[in-house]
Amino acid sequence: MTSYTAIILLLAFAVIAANLPWMSNRILFIWSPAGDKSPWARLAEWLLLYFVVGALGMGLEQKSMGEIHTQDWEFYAITFCLFLVFALPGFIYRHELRHLIDREKKHASIPRKSLQDGQ
Repeated sequence: MTSYTAIILLLAFAVIAANLPWMSNRILFIWSPAGDKSPWARLAEWLLLYFVVGALGMGLEQKSMGEIHTQDWEFYAITFCLFLVFALPGFIYRHELRHLIDREKKHASIPRKSLQDGQ
């Protein structure tokens, strides 16, 4: 695998992983909570996936370069913000779009009076 392919796969995995906590109602995809998954559980799962993607990136760097280069705090702040931006579609789906879709389905299932029935 070339380094270009590894970078593309890592970015694709990061985008998918950043959105997973908002797409699933299961905690860590293993067990289902009694009610809805809390926002804190979603954030904790998202943070855990950030570290998993970071570990995968470090592993790919070790394998392709032979060593892991030291990074300052700025690198980790940028990767954290990038992972945050990657999670935006899942967050919008969970908190905005899904409710709009459900409301439209609910309105579509209500039979509407025709104009001739009202006259």
